Amino acid sequence: MTHAFGGELRERILANLRTFERRPIDDDSPRAAVAITVCDLDGEAGYVFIRRSLTMRSNAGQYALPGGRCEPGEGAADAARRELAEEVGVAVGTDGVLGLLDDLVTRTGRVVTPVVCWVDGPVALVPDPDEVHDAWIVPVSELDHAEAPRWVTVREVEGRVLRMPVRGEWINPPTAAMLYQFREVALHGRAVRVHDVSSPRWTGR
Repeated sequence: MTHAFGGELRERILANLRTFERRPIDDDSPRAAVAITVCDLDGEAGYVFIRRSLTMRSNAGQYALPGGRCEPGEGAADAARRELAEEVGVAVGTDGVLGLLDDLVTRTGRVVTPVVCWVDGPVALVPDPDEVHDAWIVPVSELDHAEAPRWVTVREVEGRVLRMPVRGEWINPPTAAMLYQFREVALHGRAVRVHDVSSPRWTGR
């Protein structure tokens, strides 16, 4: 299934997120935000995806959505927009924030808020080499892969692990869980929860 980039898709995503009753986590845990940024990919909808720098002290080389820690007093939407600009040089105005998905708790105990963003104009990715090894615009249509999500058994994890396809690879939670909920809620209007999805232990390193 393809998703044509344009006003119709934007309005569909916006309407689906407005009617979705997200589940926030309101406690004193450290906070972070990631940006699921929908943009034009040759007339098709794409989203921005990165691989973390190979020299980082934590999460080195991991595949992820642009994002990071919220600064003191900074909300999730502002944090996601700032991190997106810092990491890959993509600017999103406040009117480009379409909505939020459920908060997730990572292996490190950090609460992460996925922020769905929209960019109308051309997007040129300029990765910050200190934080990003590589960056791509990935077709949103990959998320509708017939076998997605895959549920696999990982030795050190109780229960099964959800995986989603990105650029021919099957990635793990928490990023996979965020992309799955984005697909279900934002693209298709189906209220799916992913707060209980397990992440491999190594994602907390």
